[in-house]
Amino acid sequence: MGSAAISVPIESTRDRVQGDASMTFTIGIISDTHGLFRPEALRMLAHVDHIIHGGDIGDPEIITALWKIAPVTAIRGNVDTGVWATGFAETEFVQLAGRLFYVLHDLNTLQIDPVAEGIDVIVSGHSHVPKINTRNGLLYVNPGSAGRRRFNLPITLATLEVTPDGLKPIIHDLEVG
Repeated sequence: MGSAAISVPIESTRDRVQGDASMTFTIGIISDTHGLFRPEALRMLAHVDHIIHGGDIGDPEIITALWKIAPVTAIRGNVDTGVWATGFAETEFVQLAGRLFYVLHDLNTLQIDPVAEGIDVIVSGHSHVPKINTRNGLLYVNPGSAGRRRFNLPITLATLEVTPDGLKPIIHDLEVG
């Protein structure tokens, strides 16, 4: 790849707003690709309105491919150490469909008070373990890993529908379809 940075629009602002809160807005959530962009992930993300990558991208071409599908919010993870990775922040705030998302790679490094910040959804990766839960009124989504298999963990990503009725997160097993 060399040391040249790719020219992909990387936005970093808390004020970015996308989506109409009166309609369904679908967000694809992917993490820990480690340089592998599976055709199954491409199919699963094909019709989303926005994509969040929770770090450990592994290769900047992953983000280029994701941008061909939808706008992307991406952060770097602990394996994203090349010169190309300096264009990605370690954390991001993004406002989508009237909801505030906070993206970080390792949930154990959370250093803000998400309730005080008015966050609705926290997206993380790192563990490769897919998990959806709600604590203190906050939705936590870890899409698991869409990259190479580690241990006996599934190959997964998540989607999150933001509807007038609320948030509908789903973990998708890429090996099942």
